Amino acid sequence: MSDPSKTNLITLTRHVFQDQVENYKEASGDLTLLLTAIQLGCKFVASNVRKASLISMTGLANSSNVQGEEQKKLDVIANEIFVNALRSSNKVAVMVSEEDEEAIMVETQHRGKYCVVFDPLDGSSNIDCGVSIGTIFGIYKVKEGSTGQISDVLRPGSEMVAAGYCTYGSCSTLVLTTGQGVNGYTLDTEIGEFILTHPDIQIPPRGKIYAVNEGNSKYWDNACTKYFHSLKFPEDPKKSPYSARYVGSMVADVHRTMLYGGIFCYPADSKSKNGKLRILYECFPMAFLVEQAGGRATTGKKRMLDVQPESIHSRSPIFLGSKEDVEDLEAFYNAEA
Repeated sequence: MSDPSKTNLITLTRHVFQDQVENYKEASGDLTLLLTAIQLGCKFVASNVRKASLISMTGLANSSNVQGEEQKKLDVIANEIFVNALRSSNKVAVMVSEEDEEAIMVETQHRGKYCVVFDPLDGSSNIDCGVSIGTIFGIYKVKEGSTGQISDVLRPGSEMVAAGYCTYGSCSTLVLTTGQGVNGYTLDTEIGEFILTHPDIQIPPRGKIYAVNEGNSKYWDNACTKYFHSLKFPEDPKKSPYSARYVGSMVADVHRTMLYGGIFCYPADSKSKNGKLRILYECFPMAFLVEQAGGRATTGKKRMLDVQPESIHSRSPIFLGSKEDVEDLEAFYNAEA
C-alpha cells in the first residue's frame, strides 16, 4: 500500500479552496484565483533567484526606486513579474509596489475587486551574498461602491483580508493568512507546487531571540535602549540573556521569529524619526500574520494594525513577535510616557 502522504498532497490552491468551501460558502472564488496569481509570481521569482548569478541578474540596475535605494536587477524583474501576474488575474483594481512611486490603477477591462500592496523583493541588498530574501504582500478588498482608488489602500491593516510572504533561500516557503490562522507551504520544484508543510503556525508565547540592527543603538530612544539592555543583562541572575540574530532581510528575520519565537524590531530613532520600514507592504502584512499566529505587533505606542497610513510609502517603527516579549517592550514605552 502506497504512503498517502506522498500521493495525497495538500497544495496551497487545494487548501485555500477547501477553506473557502468550508468557511466562506458565499464566496465567489475571486480571492482564491488572486492567490493563484501571487503563487505564480513567487514561483517565477524563486526560479530567477536560484539562477541569478548564472544569468547575470545580480548587481545594480543603474536606477533607484522611490525610496532612493539603488535597485538590483532582480528588484526590477521581480516587480515586473508581480505587476504582470496580478494585472492578468483580472482580480485587482489597485497595486502598490515598493518599487513604484505611484499606485498602479489597473485598466478597466482587467479590473477586479481587490487591491494588492507588495514589496516584490525584500532584502535585495543581500542578493549577491546568497542570504535569504523574499516577497511580502497584503490584500484589501475595494470599498463598497468603489472601482479602485488610493483611498482603498490608505486604510488600517486591520482591514486587510489576506497577507503573506514568500522566502527565497535554501527552499522557497510561502506563509499565508486569510484571517483564519497561518499556514506555511514549501515549493516542491519537481512538481511546481507549494505543498502544505507548516499547518497552523503558532508563535511561542515567549522566545529567546531578539532581532534588531544594533548598529543604530546610539540613535535609539530611552525605552528602546533600556529594553534591549534588559534582554542582554537580565536582573534575575538565574535568567539567561537572549541571543541576538539579525539577517537584515525582514522576511528572513520574521520567518525565524514566526517559527522559533522572540521579537523582531525596527525602531524609530533620532536618525529615522518615523522608522524605516514601510507601513502598507512591510509592517501591515507582517503584523497581520503575527497576530493570526498568536503573537503581537506594535509601534511601541499603539497596535500596528490600527495605524492609519498617510501615503502609500509612509513608514513606521515596528516591534513584533511573541506576545509576552512584545508586551515587555510596550511596558518600557508605557513607563517613559
